[in-house]
Amino acid sequence: MRVLPLFLVLAAVGLAERLTIEQMVEQGVRRYPAVRVPEAEVRQAAAGIQLARTAYLPKIDAIAGVNRATRNNSFGLLLPSQIIAPISGPVLGTNGLGSAFGSTVGVLATWEPFDFGLRDANVAAAEAAQRRANAGVDQVRLQAASLIADSALTWLAAVQTAKAAQAGVDRAAELQRITEGLVNAELRAGAESSLAAAEAAAARLQLVRSKQAADEAKAVLSVLLNDPQLELSEGSLLRLPGEAESPGNLEANPSVKAVDLALAETEARLHALDRAYFPKFSVQATSYARGTGAVPDGRLLGGVNGLGPNIQNWGVGFTATFPVFDLPSIRAKKAAEVARLDADKARREQLLLDLKMQQEKALAAYRSALEFAQTTPVLVTSAKTGMEQIRARYEAGLATALEVAEAQRRLTQAEIDDSLARLSIWRARLAVYVAAGDLAPFLREASR
Repeated sequence: MRVLPLFLVLAAVGLAERLTIEQMVEQGVRRYPAVRVPEAEVRQAAAGIQLARTAYLPKIDAIAGVNRATRNNSFGLLLPSQIIAPISGPVLGTNGLGSAFGSTVGVLATWEPFDFGLRDANVAAAEAAQRRANAGVDQVRLQAASLIADSALTWLAAVQTAKAAQAGVDRAAELQRITEGLVNAELRAGAESSLAAAEAAAARLQLVRSKQAADEAKAVLSVLLNDPQLELSEGSLLRLPGEAESPGNLEANPSVKAVDLALAETEARLHALDRAYFPKFSVQATSYARGTGAVPDGRLLGGVNGLGPNIQNWGVGFTATFPVFDLPSIRAKKAAEVARLDADKARREQLLLDLKMQQEKALAAYRSALEFAQTTPVLVTSAKTGMEQIRARYEAGLATALEVAEAQRRLTQAEIDDSLARLSIWRARLAVYVAAGDLAPFLREASR
């Protein structure tokens, strides 16, 4: 007998897998489209490293060509041009339209034996660009993880509000039933029945709004995870968290690391510019052959003469070139890089300041939420005791339906505040870890 996998069985019976907040974040980050953008930039930067390393290789150019042309050559200087084709050979003083075949085939190899560190500097700049791109991946993943975790907390808060609202609906329905029985027995005025009915309708309206908020929060999370059937496993999120851990070093935040690596990349480019104003030395070797259907005395051989290269040459040499007037442009490029470096340093200082404010604000919210959460259980107990006492007095004819309705509303609100207070602690705790740039400790604790 073939046994179906568990996930197929669950799908067959309409059950959705319950995911912890850690699993939701892992799944959501993996599918988050924005993460693929910096990942592609990392691959682009890796290709840039390979491109920079190709400068170490010799350059080999090959050529082959054939032509049919006249051979009228004139004496005198011509400025370099891409329009006028050069002609080799003596000046014959003729101006005829006769033509002959010509052919060329050859290879030129060029290699730089040394470059005063320019190629190393360019490779280092390309590697710095890849490290910066990697930091961009971590940065986007942190943003996606914090968005998904916050959405999960929002959904859970809406679900808990709906549960408290449902309890309020049940209490309002019970009050309506008791009131109608007392009115039918002519022990209470008919107005109290109308009041109880209105209170039940108000409770149902609150429940509808709560369910709407829960459905909207789930819809957002379902889109992020591409899973319309997902369910959340609360883990530790409905309990008070443990002692707050050290928020961590803000300089480890991926956003700060990205700026640091941008600074390193700019410094690498500056180093490369420092090596740019040096002579360029090249070892060159060439081998080529030419063919022509014209001879030095001006005669054209005709036929297919010149289609095949028949005159061979080779040469080996060493050349040095120096970009004399490149210094102003190099200085301008360096000035631009220095300005970018100063801007990145200022951006880093501002980012650390913003993260510090974000962290301090989150810690203050955490302390306030913790203090509030320690108070709400007392409010729930007090509201529940008060409601039971007022309901007993009402059934004994010593209180009105309005007093019971008010007591029930206080209890419902106290239950909502109690459940949301714990989630507020987790939300503030999440903000602390977002500022530090590492959600792993938060997700592990929340999913236990």
